Amino acid sequence: MESHRRVASAIQREDTDEQLTASTRSPADRTDTVLNVESNGVSTSETTGLVSGKQSFRFMGLEPSPELVAISMVYFVQGILGLSRLGVSFLYKDEFQLEPASVAFLTSFAAFPWVVKPLYGFLSDTVPIFGYKRRSYLIICGLLGSLSWLAMATVVHSPVAALMATVVGSLGTACSDVVVDSIVVERSRNAPQGTAGSLQSLCWASAALGGVASAYFSGSLVQEWGPRGVFALTAAFPLVVSLAAVLIAEQPVGPTRLKPDQAYLGSLARSLEVQARALWGAVNQRSILLPALFVFLWQATPTAETAMFYFQTNTLGFTPEFLGKVRLAGALASLAGVGLYNFALKDVPLRKMFLWTAVVGTGLGMTQVLLITGTSRALGISNELFVLGDSVVLTALGQVAFMPVLVLAAQLCPEGVEATLFATLMSILNGGAFVGSALGSGLTAAFGVTATDFTRLVPLILICTLSSLLPLPLLHLVPNSTGAEEMKRKADAEIQQ
Repeated sequence: MESHRRVASAIQREDTDEQLTASTRSPADRTDTVLNVESNGVSTSETTGLVSGKQSFRFMGLEPSPELVAISMVYFVQGILGLSRLGVSFLYKDEFQLEPASVAFLTSFAAFPWVVKPLYGFLSDTVPIFGYKRRSYLIICGLLGSLSWLAMATVVHSPVAALMATVVGSLGTACSDVVVDSIVVERSRNAPQGTAGSLQSLCWASAALGGVASAYFSGSLVQEWGPRGVFALTAAFPLVVSLAAVLIAEQPVGPTRLKPDQAYLGSLARSLEVQARALWGAVNQRSILLPALFVFLWQATPTAETAMFYFQTNTLGFTPEFLGKVRLAGALASLAGVGLYNFALKDVPLRKMFLWTAVVGTGLGMTQVLLITGTSRALGISNELFVLGDSVVLTALGQVAFMPVLVLAAQLCPEGVEATLFATLMSILNGGAFVGSALGSGLTAAFGVTATDFTRLVPLILICTLSSLLPLPLLHLVPNSTGAEEMKRKADAEIQQ
């Protein structure tokens, strides 16, 4: 129950990448509008800006536009897809009768498409489908996601088949995340820190709202309909991503051809080479590589969440409905964490925020021992109240810690490889989470924690929680400021060397 594992429990993305080009306005103009861009076939006009100098209605400091609605819809779907997460856990546990270590491994591997997100950004930046780099990918991703959950509801009858279906679903979600984040990256890269923070906050708030909606219904639906009924309902939501594609302001970027000729293939190869060189030059920057290393280690510490899920259901007797309430509390806390960061903590130095959230989160995570040993009940705190409080506090704390990572990653991206580099940074983050889940699976098996034996759950929790402090000696690798101009100067200078 480490604090950074609770980062946006409503969405689990871990969480991004694509490309649009910078506005040509002066820095002063960028304070008022950051959306007059035209790059790679994506065109946005003054009327579609998120931030405008005109006196008009603003939401979180951003001017509403069709494209902003599309961005919010895609993130909302990412959050509401959490409707199926509880069902997947119960499918593995009850129908397939798997042990905690096996479930931890399968669920971590199902998230593997999030680790290779640069591939999606690379393709989307350089390979248009039917002439579009954004719309076509969103449509395909939505269809993939819908088909995967339909399969889970109907034809999946083994752990291997379930793994394959969930991997395909993750692929659709991760790829759509890449596409929509490209727009966010473009706006954030040239925006003041406050504007960039507002845009990132809106994205994650949309996902958190989706998470709130999914959490509100997930537990009761699993209890009443069973996992497969929930999967059938979930299959409808990825189609919203496909529909949102029509709201993206994009012009065709190349010939629409089913059989590209040799000249087109040569141009495509040159484009791929240019992108690869630019990406390699960017990731070699110390100002990018070292913070990325810290973030990877920060996420790569082991987690025991699956073991705790089995303990809560098999020993404490928590029902799907109550676990849905826990998810609801966590989703609301995630939304509160976004608001807290957006309105009060955007200017807090990164190192200070990482340090205190890690220390406080570790201390609070250690209280899991009180639940496992029954000490909390002896103190007059019910199991249900304890778990709800734990979910609220640690999820909000983790979200607050994660928001500046997104802003920093967006503002580090040099012009020309925004999508692919941002995807790379987020994939490093997701790769760390993948390693952490795999380590947690291994430790769960090593400690002999099973569906019925929790005698060594306490040392497992202690090791996983205390490991969250291990990356702190490397905190100096993280820049102490998220100032966009400072980070851009460093990035541009190192690319030119």
